[in-house]
Amino acid sequence: MKYEYIIQEQNPRLLLFFAGWASDPTPFRHYRPKDRDFIICYDYRTLEHDFLPPGIYQKVDVVGWSMGVWAASHIGSQLGIPIGHSIALNGTPFPIDAELGIHPDIWQGTLDNLSSASLHKFCRRMCLDSNAFHQFLRITPRRPVEELAEEMRSIEKQRLSLLSPTFHWEKAIVGSNDRIIPPGNQCRTWQMLNVPFYQTEDAHYSEPMFHQYLEEVWRNN
Repeated sequence: MKYEYIIQEQNPRLLLFFAGWASDPTPFRHYRPKDRDFIICYDYRTLEHDFLPPGIYQKVDVVGWSMGVWAASHIGSQLGIPIGHSIALNGTPFPIDAELGIHPDIWQGTLDNLSSASLHKFCRRMCLDSNAFHQFLRITPRRPVEELAEEMRSIEKQRLSLLSPTFHWEKAIVGSNDRIIPPGNQCRTWQMLNVPFYQTEDAHYSEPMFHQYLEEVWRNN
């Protein structure tokens, strides 16, 4: 797993954001959570991590998006730092699952046909409309397609070898316009895990959603 500090000012509290598959920090560097250091995690070809030595932070708030919900579900309970708030955005701890995540056939089809052209279409499906898509294109991640295919293969192997995640999410946000991870599967997951969830009109990628949960919500927390 890779990470990047966006804010490193020796604040006592940290916001740890787990981005989705194919992400890098580019779309999220402009957010400024109040009174917190801010780290973006991405590239889940491995979940190994060493970026939080003990004693640096008093509390860590966790936000996961898309595949980052899966990654955070495995890493969150290993941090060794008290968890403040934890919010899942348009994702589940079970990324490849016919009823709880992305259908395995769709996952495999995406991997088998992955190319620059198909990635462009994927990004379009993430967004609510053409205006949101064109805004996203200005800040889209720039990772090689071959690397993204490797990330998909690694995620699939890891999900089969890892134990069931034990991290408890405080709440989840489910976008009813999510065309990547079916909203019904997300709702089913959070009901099964007894996690409160709230349905919104968001698409899978939603700048207003990120503004809310990577910046606005921390003004009073």
